[in-house]
Amino acid sequence: MNGAILLILIVGLGVIAWASTRMRALGFRRGHVARVSSLPHHHGWYVALWTVVPPLIFLAVWAATSPALVTDTVIATPAAAQLPPPGFERAAILSEARALAAGRTHGAFHALSRTLAPAYDRAQTRFDWIATAIVLLLALAGGAYAYLHVRPDFSARTRIERVVLGLLLGASLIAILTTAGIVASLLYEAGRFFSVVPITDFLFGTHWSPQVIDPRDPGASLGAVPLFWGTFFIGAVIAMAVAIPFGLMSAIYLTQYAAPRARRTMKPVLEVLAGIPTVVYGYFAALTVAPAVRQFAVAIGIDWASSESALAAGLVMGVMIIPFVSSMADDSLAAVPSAMRDGSLAMGATTSETITRVMLPAALPGVVGGVLLAVSRAIGETMIVVMAASGVATLTANPFASTTTVTRQIVDLLTGEAEFDSPKTLAAFALGLTLFVITLLLNIVALSVVKRYRESYE
Repeated sequence: MNGAILLILIVGLGVIAWASTRMRALGFRRGHVARVSSLPHHHGWYVALWTVVPPLIFLAVWAATSPALVTDTVIATPAAAQLPPPGFERAAILSEARALAAGRTHGAFHALSRTLAPAYDRAQTRFDWIATAIVLLLALAGGAYAYLHVRPDFSARTRIERVVLGLLLGASLIAILTTAGIVASLLYEAGRFFSVVPITDFLFGTHWSPQVIDPRDPGASLGAVPLFWGTFFIGAVIAMAVAIPFGLMSAIYLTQYAAPRARRTMKPVLEVLAGIPTVVYGYFAALTVAPAVRQFAVAIGIDWASSESALAAGLVMGVMIIPFVSSMADDSLAAVPSAMRDGSLAMGATTSETITRVMLPAALPGVVGGVLLAVSRAIGETMIVVMAASGVATLTANPFASTTTVTRQIVDLLTGEAEFDSPKTLAAFALGLTLFVITLLLNIVALSVVKRYRESYE
């Protein structure tokens, strides 16, 4: 019995256990029991969990171990005596035989695979039935154990709440452990890189050419300053030059000038920009904005403008993060006490003077926090710079020239046929660690600013 059918069977047994236990618990009330500690559905969920969870845990373990058990069984058959010694060829034959037995393919490159396919089929069928029997045994045993505990004074609700608390704790731990794993892998691989390349050469070197690395002095070709400058220039200068004014002005209009009906319509439309996939922005930058920027440069007499300019990538990136700036500025302006606005207007100030001299200064910490969050989002963007920016690392402040970013170089370094242990590939982890530290610091600063703002005006 395959895994899908087993899952359906387990769920079905759980539903039966829930319904039958709930009916029994309903009888406690009809019997005029003086005290019932839990509701009927609490008892139902308690028995259903005991019916479903143990078999699911077994299936998870079984899915990881059964392929090796099946393979060992096939290897022990006489038909496997002709297998070559352990190695790539042996693994390829066994993989083909497994695919033939499962019906995933109808042809095989090795003749021995056809011989071993029936043995794989028999072994897989045997272990499937063993798993089915164990699953049914666990489900029935767990359900019976829990069903026998169902009594009027049994606190099933407490048990269910503990299970839910454990699930919530597990979900939190998964997020924490995933982050810890990412950081640990970055630190380990970056440490391997810095054992070959001095950290000073990497952080302060001005020449980036990972395609040609001198084994005697690899740090001479892996200076990341041009990458840091390109990331800052595109994500924190050009993109912010677009996002800050447009995001802030849109927030001012929506909070101070727009009619309620216009706000209800325009705000969701503006926030749709945040939901557009970044690959769509990348296509838009590469196919529409980049040619338009180059044509504009030619029209004003700049014939050498690149079709992969920093300006094209930065403009589209700025449009993408407008909702981040606008949303934070909107919330900050809306949170300013209305008494401050009314008092300024009562003193004779115009609406524009009230906004510039009262509202914006009061909301400035929240706006700054939103800008910092937007910057961290911009410098970590990948698809737009991969599709619109150049792969050439240059130190230039000319927006019409080609430049690259850290994220673009990470993609370039990890694609291709380079050895994983080479300084070229390991440089991607050093870049990733640097980008992680920068974005982490920006987020910490932004959250601290927003927190201080909330403490002042709540």
